Amino acid sequence: MNFAFQRERMIAEQLVSRDIVDQRVIGVMREIPREEFVPPEYHSQAYFDCPLPIGEGQTISQPYIVALMTQLLELKGKEKVLEIGTGSGYQAAILAKLVKKVYTIERNKILLERAKKVFEKLGLDNIITKLGDGAKGWQKHAPFEGIMVTAAAAKIPPALVEQLAVGGRLVIPVGGGWGQDLVRITKESFGGCAFVPLVSNPKG
Repeated sequence: MNFAFQRERMIAEQLVSRDIVDQRVIGVMREIPREEFVPPEYHSQAYFDCPLPIGEGQTISQPYIVALMTQLLELKGKEKVLEIGTGSGYQAAILAKLVKKVYTIERNKILLERAKKVFEKLGLDNIITKLGDGAKGWQKHAPFEGIMVTAAAAKIPPALVEQLAVGGRLVIPVGGGWGQDLVRITKESFGGCAFVPLVSNPKG
């Protein structure tokens, strides 16, 4: 397979032809070898416009979604980013080329160990991994200028909002079943204030 050719076709047909305009994101998508993050039997499909199985009942997201979610973070290069759901490691690898440091959490040990081997192979030494519950975030290294969640959440985990830096962005698919809304939250502060508590009337 001519993977370089496949990557170029992916860029042209799946990203540029849609709404991916961030040139830094496009450049990194052109650079990172997606075939390294999928099982050998799917190498020929590595740049197809669809998710692919990676084992353990999980998938690698389609290239467009990876690019879109990355673009939504509006990264400049000096950020510290938290990723929830390492999975194949592809999204973390993309982020690693765009920011100062990536912290990524995965609940499945097999997938995490596999991803770590690819990070090492590609020389991505600014990715810090953790086996654990992503919904709790990673308080030790908070706040984060960007947080990306690569698994659907029924509701936005409060811990992730708390760990988001002022001015930072959280990108997360919210909803149940097989359909969610991709949501971006920007944390803003407009100075101090003082109000009386909000009281809820149980009788309506």
